[in-house]
Amino acid sequence: MKKIVLFLVASFLLGGALYAQVDTSVAAAVVAANPPKPKKKKYDLSKRANDHFLLQLGYTNWASLPDSIKTGNLPRSINAYFMLDFPFKSNQKLSAAIGLGIGSDHMTLDKNLNFANVKATGTRLPFNDTARFDVKKTKLSTAYLEAPVELRFVSDPEHSDRSFKVALGVKLGTMIKAATRSRVLQSGGDYVLKESSKRYFNTTRVVGTARIGVGHFTLFGTYQFTKLLKDGAGPEIKPYTIGLSFGGL
Repeated sequence: MKKIVLFLVASFLLGGALYAQVDTSVAAAVVAANPPKPKKKKYDLSKRANDHFLLQLGYTNWASLPDSIKTGNLPRSINAYFMLDFPFKSNQKLSAAIGLGIGSDHMTLDKNLNFANVKATGTRLPFNDTARFDVKKTKLSTAYLEAPVELRFVSDPEHSDRSFKVALGVKLGTMIKAATRSRVLQSGGDYVLKESSKRYFNTTRVVGTARIGVGHFTLFGTYQFTKLLKDGAGPEIKPYTIGLSFGGL
């Protein structure tokens, strides 16, 4: 009888050990086949600076410019925007930003044949209107209230003021003012003629944007998808700009 009891106890203990070994092996195989996913790093973004204020200075030119229009000096673009930045929860290196600000382009038309008469009454903007004045040069300036939108990437979200960054976006704008400032020659001495009118201009503009750089400074480029002038009001001019951005706050 004792032998039978000892045999049963030994069988029970051996079976339990074998079951535990098999169960452990199965559990190890399951874990190996389905390793736990590493936790994503959480960044402290409470004190970061991520281009909430943007100041841009760039060189501007006109695409599709006809040979009859000559530009001179250094045409430029000056822009300033305040933007709010919203990091993605799934990936804090990515964020979306939206803002509001002013964008302005300043194009110099050189020599007498390039006086832009924004006060004309015809259907097309005269770029060669020299009947009224003897003009040395004219600066044509346009200003827009703009709402930029960007998709941003920064390599170190906690220290974006000294890390690599890229941004792609679009700007939607409405024209505030279009004006010319001309140097007029006359026998009694030169004088400055200032005129303003939005008559010939497309008052809505859509611009594609891109930025790349490190820290507070980025190179930027823009291309205007909409035409500068209204349909039938003149050449199908589309401005583009390259320059330097400073981002702060």
